[in-house]
Amino acid sequence: MPAPAAPRSLAAAAPAGKAKLTHPGKAILAGGLAGGIEICITFPTEYVKTQLQLDEKANPPRYKGIGDCVKQTVRDHGIRGLYRGLSSLLYGSIPKAAVRFGMFEFLSNQMRDEQGRLDSTRGLICGLGAGVAEAVAVVCPMETVKVKFIHDQTSPNPKYRGFFHGVREIVREQGLKGTYQGLTATVLKQGSNQAIRFFVMTSLKNWYKGDNPNKVINPFITGVFGAIAGAASVFGNTPLDVVKTRMQGLEAHKYKNTWDCAYQIMKHEGPVAFYKGTVPRLGRVCLDVAIVFIIYDEVVKFLNKVWKTD
Repeated sequence: MPAPAAPRSLAAAAPAGKAKLTHPGKAILAGGLAGGIEICITFPTEYVKTQLQLDEKANPPRYKGIGDCVKQTVRDHGIRGLYRGLSSLLYGSIPKAAVRFGMFEFLSNQMRDEQGRLDSTRGLICGLGAGVAEAVAVVCPMETVKVKFIHDQTSPNPKYRGFFHGVREIVREQGLKGTYQGLTATVLKQGSNQAIRFFVMTSLKNWYKGDNPNKVINPFITGVFGAIAGAASVFGNTPLDVVKTRMQGLEAHKYKNTWDCAYQIMKHEGPVAFYKGTVPRLGRVCLDVAIVFIIYDEVVKFLNKVWKTD
């Protein structure tokens, strides 16, 4: 008897359970929007943190604490005062997130199984590729230019009149190589960063969705998963962040290369030095990653309704 007929008919209905792929174009657009919106939401905290750090050197200090800093800034400059310097971060945040998510979706679409599922290991590999891409295309040149700007602004006679003027002068004097200091450390940091984050997010999403790859995830749940992924990346790659910062700092000339920098830190300061700044970074990164993943997922859901790519 043709008993297998029933299973075959069930199999024919199986594609309904196949995971929907995200077009890389949607990922680039959604990623850029997520990066821009996230930095607009969190920038006031970055501004206040920077002001308090600078105020530590003042005698007497101008601000009594976080609340007082916010109060004085709004009183003297209005709400817009909390966003001074935002444009310089937007220049980097939007393309960085666009490249990251675009590359992740491009790679993951190649590595998913027949049902459109992406396992945790492949999620890690795709995250690594996304991190390396954003490091080379955006993060390293932006971070290097930022450090040079900060150094220039502390000199008696600053020579950079603005962002684009500074980039043009740096490239004219030092070539493109001048915008790629600490590339190895940046690639290692961003690559491991996104590998860890996407590995955790993929694992948690797969666990939550179970046997239904198209199960909708509540934005709050996405935020919780994002915060966990952010925390994992902080504990996993803060040592690389410390090395990257040293390699792009004003005393980078003390080190022969990235590996020598790590060796010198271990030799002279011990392993604890690799985790300096972990606690303040933890709070900021958890919030940042949670917001980015929430906005990204919600924008993709909207784009799927108005931009048909199937």
